[in-house]
Amino acid sequence: MGNYRRILLVVDLAEQSEHIGARARDLAKLMDAELSVLHVVEYVPVEPMGETLLPAVQIEEELVQRATKRLAEFAEGLGIGAARRQVAAGNIKAEIVRAAQEQQSDLIVLGCRERRGPSILVNFTEDTVLHAAPCDVLGVRLR
Repeated sequence: MGNYRRILLVVDLAEQSEHIGARARDLAKLMDAELSVLHVVEYVPVEPMGETLLPAVQIEEELVQRATKRLAEFAEGLGIGAARRQVAAGNIKAEIVRAAQEQQSDLIVLGCRERRGPSILVNFTEDTVLHAAPCDVLGVRLR
């Protein structure tokens, strides 16, 4: 197996995204790999088929616009160019797998939270991605 050539960094743009991004950036430099970044907006309207559908669409568009701006600031700090940034709207797990397939990623880097007690029974994003991904997955431990 050779080095990773295409690394997909997945962030939720929360406080610890900087830590995950730094790990992915350093790994990409070490491997001389292409680094791209993805943020997924998952907005579920309360009444998806009700009269509030139009405002829900507008709300989702606003969320995507805000996320695009925040992702641009985040990516600039890591040196990731505009062509390698993506904000997607939809199911988080499905969009991560789709993006990895489209970009022919060798590695997905995302945050991984420690779980204890009943939370172990919940199906977290990193678990689903790990089993559905078309490539390796690196979970950066978050405290």
